[in-house]
Amino acid sequence: MLTLGFLVALQIAAHRYDVPGPITSQWREVVLAPKSGFLLYASMGLMMVVLTWRQRLYALGAAVGIDAVFLLVRWAAGAGPTFGNGALWVILGVAGLALTRRTGNERALLLKGVGLGLLLVTGRKVGDTWLLITSKARPTVLDQYAATADRALGDPSWVAGRVLHATGPVGTHLLDYVYIQLAVAAVAVAVYQLRHVATERRFPRHHLVRTFLVIGMIGPAVYMLFPTVGPVFAYGPDGGHWAVADMWPHTMPAVTAPHAMDFDQVTPRNCMPSLHTAWATAIFVHSRKGPRALRYAGAFWLVATLAATLGFGYHYGVDLIAGAVFSLTIEGALRAYDRGWDASGVQLVAYGTAVFAALLAAYRWLPLEMAEHPWTSGPLLTFALVSVIALYVRTTQLWEPDTAPAPQPEPQPALA
Repeated sequence: MLTLGFLVALQIAAHRYDVPGPITSQWREVVLAPKSGFLLYASMGLMMVVLTWRQRLYALGAAVGIDAVFLLVRWAAGAGPTFGNGALWVILGVAGLALTRRTGNERALLLKGVGLGLLLVTGRKVGDTWLLITSKARPTVLDQYAATADRALGDPSWVAGRVLHATGPVGTHLLDYVYIQLAVAAVAVAVYQLRHVATERRFPRHHLVRTFLVIGMIGPAVYMLFPTVGPVFAYGPDGGHWAVADMWPHTMPAVTAPHAMDFDQVTPRNCMPSLHTAWATAIFVHSRKGPRALRYAGAFWLVATLAATLGFGYHYGVDLIAGAVFSLTIEGALRAYDRGWDASGVQLVAYGTAVFAALLAAYRWLPLEMAEHPWTSGPLLTFALVSVIALYVRTTQLWEPDTAPAPQPEPQPALA
């Protein structure tokens, strides 16, 4: 009910700003060309964790067949080739099957699977709607504050941008794919976590999809507090005449007193914090319990996402630190909620929240001092991030069940 209320409220807010809301956007994709076919098939993959292998083959075949029909119709109408409608139709079809042909626990399990798949798609629509609202509701941006504070870290976006340009199209295409398909990587980890749902007939208490959705619901609200568009827009060619100058990534901006600047009402204010960093951090954390290949993939996706966010000029370094702290705080809060909010959980969430708030306050009100004293402010920013990581690791290790083998009693000497 809480999620439904949030969607309705966001739909109403979107209508106020004359932009399509998440509910409208989702229903359009039942017939119209989807924005991301990969995401819809990934969502269907999540839904299929509640199905048997035979049912999964039927579902996949039906999705591909429906998409083939849509493809032929679009080809006949002269439209471009797209896919993904079939996956959405299958998800809705399973929902109809559960409501009309199943009862009891089987119906409940199927509906939970459908809800899981639709939540991933709806989460993407919620994010898109939030981004449109931020561009309408925040006419000024605080990029000069973030860029000035970034001097404490050595302007990593400018450095990464020059390195990425030097790699040529190979590095650019690889990082672009990693950046765009982040949700698909999350599904791969989530499917591993949920692999036993069909046989055990129940979902685990905590999994990656929960963290992903909460990050996507709460994170954009912070955009409204600290609206920024990113170096490639505020200081680069993508900003047009709204940019300070066309200087990213080859020319460093001068260190001056920052001020809010007007910007267009199209570009999303989606930098602070970096939610791509937050999501990639969550993928990394949840992949730690998987097999070696999954752990390596989680580490690769985190590193590649950080490189992409900086190298493409979408974020400042200070955004990434805020995003990682935000992610670990959300993850800690969800796990603490599952445990019943003991003292260690409250301490972890309170500390993470305090550090996150302190970071935003420093970026907004102390950026010039940070730029003028980088050898002090830079290590302090690093320490803030490391301290949250250390507390998260220490606390969650205390929460883990003791898997060490019980000590065996020493053999007693035989009596004479």
